[in-house]
Amino acid sequence: MSESQPMAAEEPIAGENPSAAEEVVNRPPPPRPAIIADLNIDPPESDVEDCAVESVSHSAPSLKICRSSKDETSTVHSTVMTKDPDIVDGEDLDQQCHGASVSREEKVSGLKAGLVHMARKMPKNAHAHFILGLMYQRLGQPQKAVLAFEKSTEILQKDEEEIQRTDLLLLVLIHHAQCLLLASTGDSSDKEFENDELEEMLGKLKCSIESDARQAAFWNSLGLILLRTGRLQSAISVFSSLLTIIPDYLDSLANLGIAYLQSGNLEHSAKCFQDLLLKDQNHPAALMNYATVLLCKYASVVPGPGANAGEAAFVHQMEAATVAKECLLVAVKADPRAGPLWVNLANAYFVSGDHRSAKKCLEKAATLEPNQMSTRYAIAIHRIKDAERLQDSREQLAWAASEMGSILKEGDPATIDLPIAWAGFAMAHRAQHEIAAAFRSRQMDLDEADERALYTLKKAIEEDPDDAVQWHQLGLHSLCSMQFKTSVTFLKAAVARSIDCSYAWSNLGIALQLSDDPSSAELAYKKALSLATNQQAHSILSNLGNLYRREKRFKNAKAIFAKSLELCPGYAPAYNNLGLVYVAEGLWEEAKSCFEKALQSDPLLDAAKSNMTKAAAMISAREAT
Repeated sequence: MSESQPMAAEEPIAGENPSAAEEVVNRPPPPRPAIIADLNIDPPESDVEDCAVESVSHSAPSLKICRSSKDETSTVHSTVMTKDPDIVDGEDLDQQCHGASVSREEKVSGLKAGLVHMARKMPKNAHAHFILGLMYQRLGQPQKAVLAFEKSTEILQKDEEEIQRTDLLLLVLIHHAQCLLLASTGDSSDKEFENDELEEMLGKLKCSIESDARQAAFWNSLGLILLRTGRLQSAISVFSSLLTIIPDYLDSLANLGIAYLQSGNLEHSAKCFQDLLLKDQNHPAALMNYATVLLCKYASVVPGPGANAGEAAFVHQMEAATVAKECLLVAVKADPRAGPLWVNLANAYFVSGDHRSAKKCLEKAATLEPNQMSTRYAIAIHRIKDAERLQDSREQLAWAASEMGSILKEGDPATIDLPIAWAGFAMAHRAQHEIAAAFRSRQMDLDEADERALYTLKKAIEEDPDDAVQWHQLGLHSLCSMQFKTSVTFLKAAVARSIDCSYAWSNLGIALQLSDDPSSAELAYKKALSLATNQQAHSILSNLGNLYRREKRFKNAKAIFAKSLELCPGYAPAYNNLGLVYVAEGLWEEAKSCFEKALQSDPLLDAAKSNMTKAAAMISAREAT
């Protein structure tokens, strides 16, 4: 992590030829290669690779440091006389090196002291100040980093020896800008720029790139900071302006696609990744991100047991899953050791119904990244989905819950998203409770599962009280627990935080209907329909039709179920509910036909099985009489 420099010439030793020593001193130093250390790379996972120090004398070591000026070399001893809050005594440094292991704090303190010492002893060495700035940046001290980067910039712009190092100057300016932005954001890091601030910044962007195209890296870096700090619209503006000037700047195009994806604009995100793939067809990151967009847009909802439809119902979903799978297979061939690629490929296989291949992909990801929390999380989610699909609540869910708990226990709070981690833990416990209730387990087991589910759901909300998804999940859990009025309260909290979520409105309608408030339920269903896409509307229409059936508005119910089946041919719940309308009207043959169609679409719809048995019995009884 130090710059490669010529060693200082040693004084002649008694008994040696003085002329040979003079020749060594007068010999010009070899050219100095420019080696740039980057302290912004991820730190090691552990401190196992500590430097092992063999027998070291207790005397202060002699450090040979070469200054940047050509006519001056010196030998500097490590005893530091100047006291500074950023410097520790050289004797302390020596003591820290003794022993078999050194704590992380001590190593950071020693590194910090060494870099400060180097910068003080080489005041005209731009590289030394740059490395010092990187250290402060990694330590989360952007104000001190700014001072170090400004000193490095000043040297690079004035010193004749360093003036030609334009690549280093550009790198310094990029990190300088990062720290200025980090220092200025403070606690409001997610606040978007005002219009005048944004216009001024984009004006500077245009002028700087027109004068020097290499400045594009600086502005791309700025956009990334805005993206990572949640200022999505500002990031989109920066990336878009950059691409207007340099259309073939692929890094910025990729980042713009990610910004659109995070903002929920899937159309624009897909177009960015499509353009990127046209320019670089084998770009692994572009292939993975485009596949992610397809899965989010067309395959984000996978029908569970009892909610399937005919083969023609999810054509777009299957096509999207196929394209996503092909993209990810190409990406995996290009970069077979990338764990996230295998995780996303598993998702594509799962959506397309190939659960065995999905499992193999996740096993591959776990082999490549056994300690990666996101991979472990994805595997646990897959196990939960498998348990729901197979209605098996024992081994799969127990393992998934254990894995989610270990992520919360072992994961670094700085690198994991605690609300999502708790949400995953809650998902496992919710599935355990629902399956236990379906199989009518012992009341004690059911109560324990309910208690665990409630605890984890509430912990997820504590981590992020404004997260509508977690309020929605808590409402669904109360709904499944037959606590309908409590469910209404939680679902109202969900729609208050995400007023455009059609599914939350639909589930609120169900809770209101079961709470004997049909008029409010009808309003909630109609609100859900006003927000729903064609991909979502069929299930909401089925719920509304069921409300009309209970109110004996059979004509309206039939029309609504017909609309649901038009949008999603073969939708099993709609056929089952339509059959119940015919039962109420005494049309048993029509009812039996509907129940049979429901079971053809989804053999796991137990209600349709029971209803068909009863309808067949009624028909037989009528024929017997």
